[in-house]
Amino acid sequence: MKQNHAVKMLSAIAHDGRLSLIRRLIQAGPEGMSAGDIARFAKSGATTASAQLLVLTNAGLVTSERRGRQVVYSARYDRMRDLLQFLMLDCCAKRPDICVPVAEAVSA
Repeated sequence: MKQNHAVKMLSAIAHDGRLSLIRRLIQAGPEGMSAGDIARFAKSGATTASAQLLVLTNAGLVTSERRGRQVVYSARYDRMRDLLQFLMLDCCAKRPDICVPVAEAVSA
């Protein structure tokens, strides 16, 4: 991953509302959530949620798919993984004793 891509992704989630949305979409799993459910979760109007989702989509963190009359948004796990790998590259002077606890905490 190039640094400018990482900056774009980090900028997209450096907002309270968008960070909450991406975390919720990650929890939702690959099946994602409908735009209406996301707006209800965010306790915001559809326009506000749509604007937040657009930023996340443009950063490559979210994808959308039309399913009948609904638009369903899903987290892009591949892009999240790329971002985390980029951040952890050369982690802590390549000392696994520092990095491994982070990985273990996530899998616990």
